[in-house]
Amino acid sequence: MAPTLSILDLAVVGSGETVASGLAGCVEIARRAEALGYRRVWYAEHHNMASIASSATAVLIAHVAAHTERIRLGSGGIMLPNHSPLTIAEQFGTLEALHPGRIDLGLGRAPGTDQVTVRALRRDPRAAETFPQDVVELQAFLADESRVPGVEATPGKGTRVPLYILGSSLFGAELAGLLGLPFGFASHFAPGALTDAVALYRRTFRPSAQCDAPYVLAGVNVIAADTRAEADDQLAATRRARVKRMFSRGGQSLTDAEADAVLRGPQAAFVDEMIRHTAVGTPDEVATALDAFATFADADELVTVHNATSLAGRLRSVELTAAAVGVA
Repeated sequence: MAPTLSILDLAVVGSGETVASGLAGCVEIARRAEALGYRRVWYAEHHNMASIASSATAVLIAHVAAHTERIRLGSGGIMLPNHSPLTIAEQFGTLEALHPGRIDLGLGRAPGTDQVTVRALRRDPRAAETFPQDVVELQAFLADESRVPGVEATPGKGTRVPLYILGSSLFGAELAGLLGLPFGFASHFAPGALTDAVALYRRTFRPSAQCDAPYVLAGVNVIAADTRAEADDQLAATRRARVKRMFSRGGQSLTDAEADAVLRGPQAAFVDEMIRHTAVGTPDEVATALDAFATFADADELVTVHNATSLAGRLRSVELTAAAVGVA
């Protein structure tokens, strides 16, 4: 059986664009994905990144949900150490009340930013150490069994918004297995432990009230275009954009020439390792690559990250992938 296809939309703010235009693009992508039959769209909590506008993840989900009708929308993910479980239960309980049956809550343990920004978020850097307990507390708030005497999530209580554990290590895989929750691996930017993590998750999985069988999501980059030459051009632009995000300092972005110089040096190997799992080319080439990746990752759902540097390119990639793979 072919895996389900979903989209991780990074709410990209391109060079020369405004945050408003980037967020408007999120609505366009979700509407297109809904019309084409994708299962869901995910949005990730990142902070202090000028090119990513999904920091207020729950607010963005609410906006997109109000402009779509059926497609599921989820956090991919909420970085739980940045928040109290009660706050997230109330936010996603509100979303579920407004858009019943359409909301998913993916949870990550990383801060989604740098250590200086962690301090600006007013959170203890050690908060990640209580991630397992915080997940269980959040799950209880969304059920009807609060673990904090006298405190209930309103909205939230009784909604049982589905939880997903997201990560790039064996820690998240084992936790998801022990809790009987779906597990998503961030192989679109941290591919190293993918196969070991999925194997550990499936081996340790215990059936739960939410899931009676393991469910694996795996991230994969996609650049689908009408011609191979166009796809290769988009890949080159994507590599350059990634270098700018990674190596720019002091608020000054690298120029194209400087980014290309980095890509001619040893740092290129690091950049290319991050995007090791990338399906590039015409629709047929992308379909073949995604099929092979799904088998390699032992995945039930592929979370596609469409990496063209323009909104038009991302929308076209979403369309071509749907036509080639079939997502309904």
